[in-house]
Amino acid sequence: MNLEALFSGASALVIPAWVLLVVAPGWRWTRRLATVVTPTLLSLLYLYLFVMQFRVLGGSFTTLARVGQLFAVPTVMLAGWIHYLAFDLLVGSWMARDGMQRNIPRLVMIPCLLLTLLLGPFGLLVYRGIRWARTGDVWEAE
Repeated sequence: MNLEALFSGASALVIPAWVLLVVAPGWRWTRRLATVVTPTLLSLLYLYLFVMQFRVLGGSFTTLARVGQLFAVPTVMLAGWIHYLAFDLLVGSWMARDGMQRNIPRLVMIPCLLLTLLLGPFGLLVYRGIRWARTGDVWEAE
């Protein structure tokens, strides 16, 4: 199994969905690609990597040192990367829909989406701040 090829393929797989979130967030195929198709494909790859590596894992999620043991295994590190790709995309998809529902301009949303693609939680935090500043609402999920 070529982990570099899987890394490159998974990283490239999310790009069309992110581009659509920026340029056509309201298109029905954007939502399907960003919330169903791409995350499902990434989840299947994640499951494959987990099953292939499960029997040789030596770490756990109980301490930082044990998490470090897990991520020292390249297959687990790739699974972790795929986890980030899938969940950041789902967060970006939610933000795009939520921003449209709250009439937040697309030009304001674009930096939030790009930050979420690149820095995950920081992009979400920026979006929450903008949402609060524009609508006064930070608590309602939909």
